[in-house]
Amino acid sequence: MPCTRIDSLIEYPCDFPIKIMGSVNDGFAQTIGEVVRQHDPSFDIATIETRLSTKGNYLGLTVTVRATSREQLDNLYIALSSHPLSKMVI
Repeated sequence: MPCTRIDSLIEYPCDFPIKIMGSVNDGFAQTIGEVVRQHDPSFDIATIETRLSTKGNYLGLTVTVRATSREQLDNLYIALSSHPLSKMVI
């Protein structure tokens, strides 16, 4: 019996959370929000959740996007992880 490839375990469209970590910077959340909005025009920057690291050196952001395709998510991950302000994207 041939093996079939599953393209995605995600059913689109759906709300999809992404976590981004970066150094504490006054414009970090706003800048990341603008990057996200390029890939999800309905994204509201006011919905970004923030969490400061224990020592206060890093800021964690959680953004929830309306994912419409794997290609959209792949492109968003590439844009976020290659941005100079972001240290890690999960």
